[in-house]
Amino acid sequence: MRPSWSHAGLARDRPVRDFGDPLNATLGTGFVALGLAASVMGVSSISYGLLTRNRRLVELSRNLVILVGVAAVGQFAVMERALITRDFTVAFVAEHGSHRTPALFNVATLWSALEGSILLWVLILAGYVVAVAWRFRGRLADPMVAWALLVLFMVCTFFFLLLAGPAFPFTRFEPWAGYDGPGPNPLLQNHVLMAFHPPVLYLGYVGFTVPFAFAIGALATGRMGEGWLVSTRRWTLLAWGSLTVGIVLGAWWSYEVLGWGGYWAWDPVENASFLPWLTGTAFLHSVMVQERRGMLRVWNLSLLSATFSLTILGTFITRSGVLDSVHAFTESGIGPMFLAFFALVVAATVGLIAWRGDDLRRGGEIDAPLSRTGAFLANNLLFGAFAFVVLLGTVFPLLIEAANGSRISVGNPYFERMTMPIGFALLFLMAVAPALPWGRAGVELLSRRLMWPALVGVGSMVVAVLAGSRGWAPTLAVGLGGFAVAGAVRQLLLAVRARGPRGLLGRSSGGMVVHVGVAIVAVAFACSSSFLRQAEFSFDEVGDRASIAGHTLVFEGLESVELSEKNEVRVSVLVDGELHKPAISTFPFGGQTIGTPATRSSIWDDVQLAVLAVPEGSGSTIVRVTVQPLVWWLWFGGGVMALGTLMAAVPGRARNEDVENDGTVAERSGITGVAS
Repeated sequence: MRPSWSHAGLARDRPVRDFGDPLNATLGTGFVALGLAASVMGVSSISYGLLTRNRRLVELSRNLVILVGVAAVGQFAVMERALITRDFTVAFVAEHGSHRTPALFNVATLWSALEGSILLWVLILAGYVVAVAWRFRGRLADPMVAWALLVLFMVCTFFFLLLAGPAFPFTRFEPWAGYDGPGPNPLLQNHVLMAFHPPVLYLGYVGFTVPFAFAIGALATGRMGEGWLVSTRRWTLLAWGSLTVGIVLGAWWSYEVLGWGGYWAWDPVENASFLPWLTGTAFLHSVMVQERRGMLRVWNLSLLSATFSLTILGTFITRSGVLDSVHAFTESGIGPMFLAFFALVVAATVGLIAWRGDDLRRGGEIDAPLSRTGAFLANNLLFGAFAFVVLLGTVFPLLIEAANGSRISVGNPYFERMTMPIGFALLFLMAVAPALPWGRAGVELLSRRLMWPALVGVGSMVVAVLAGSRGWAPTLAVGLGGFAVAGAVRQLLLAVRARGPRGLLGRSSGGMVVHVGVAIVAVAFACSSSFLRQAEFSFDEVGDRASIAGHTLVFEGLESVELSEKNEVRVSVLVDGELHKPAISTFPFGGQTIGTPATRSSIWDDVQLAVLAVPEGSGSTIVRVTVQPLVWWLWFGGGVMALGTLMAAVPGRARNEDVENDGTVAERSGITGVAS
């Protein structure tokens, strides 16, 4: 094996190792084999133990879980060691590592490409499996827990098979004297968020495997009560919260690195992470109806299965090479395996739900459409419609290409026109639902509870218009956002008045804080998108001035900077008297030139500078300037959502205990859940 970029260059100004440590490839291969063997043995021992009702065989899985954890940590650590020591005898390091890559990005190189990203996925998955086995260590022989572990071992087996087959990361390579690799994609080593966004996103992606496994366990054992929901409540919150933070970090990363003035482009890979977030959010809403009324059992199981299935589909879209995206990995051979696994998951869950259909349909009924139960049902239908619209726009081009080879694209207008009315309806329901009682709601009760939030919403619209808002969409978004925030704050104040500061903790109050964060993000998204101003300016001499949207720019000159991994031409520009230095960066080994934007951020607006061209000898320096209001509030709103998730995970009035083996709910506190 010999990389095609052998001409890319040799490391300058430092010695290069001619040979690596052959132990890395050997150890890595051994850990992959160990993980696959332990996973297969886990599937076999639990399956046979359940079939023969042999408790000891089921409990043997405890030791196999440890082996899976050791294998996952071992193979991850070996690859990181190979990257840190620049061991080019490992092909993955030869293809993606470099002596020039800074330390932080060298560590993050592991998840910058296909094989390493699967290693990270398996590490997080194994961590969840070990945590589940430890949390339920006294109940491993419980059939529902045993079935959940069986599902987790099956998922582990699939991913270890990927590592042992098409995504094998420890292929050997023989470097020649002076060899140095190209390093990761320049876009992936141009901002610190590269080190944090993928791991956090994977915590959410992989985390939904746990509640899915327990849902399969409930279906397999016929325990259709609410017990499995209580057992997995905080696991679901952890996955949803991590996915939320991961998506926000990804948008922030895109905004800071790409320099086009945006943070969300309805890119297929962005949509791949957004789809399970939509169905997971719907599940967090409707699960409270099941816990309180015993309703929506089929719907909840379907939502949870869809969420897990969408994480697999999203992984296929991201890693199979079926589409062109700045986020996607190169073409690989893992696509058929992911599609087969996706089809297996869908077929198995649909079959189990159909098998248990009669038991699942038993439950309560909606007392009245105008009630919290009715609002949650409407909320779920809207989230389902939202997910369908995004899924259709994402996979339709792939289906057309598979059918006749034609390449088409679904652009932003489709997503914006189709999702905007759904988003407005969700904001309205988010404001109204917490004020509704579980039973029938009277007009007098609703008017009393919603009067002040509604007045705040109207006042917000008036303030927006006075501040210069034009257009019905952003103005309505501000009004509905104010309505939702006021409704959530009202609920928080009632909780504090009833229970003191402790009232701010628990599922109900945490959910209200999440609502505040969602409303902030929605308003910031609407305003920053609607009132974006963008222009390109040419600067010839130091002191040249320009102005846009009330901001003054002064050109201060150019400077060249040579770093270990790249060469930069920085453009010094004063923005309202504050110096900023956007740059054009050239990565010699990768043969790429990319922009490095600079952003002046405030709570009112952002001014982002992106260099489009610098003179070679003579000519003009061209800078694109983008001004957007309220972008800072996007990241702040994401932080509020993360805080609300943590608050929802902390027990409120009473600590909810796990269910007993009969599958009944041990305790119902009456507290509504996150995003209620």
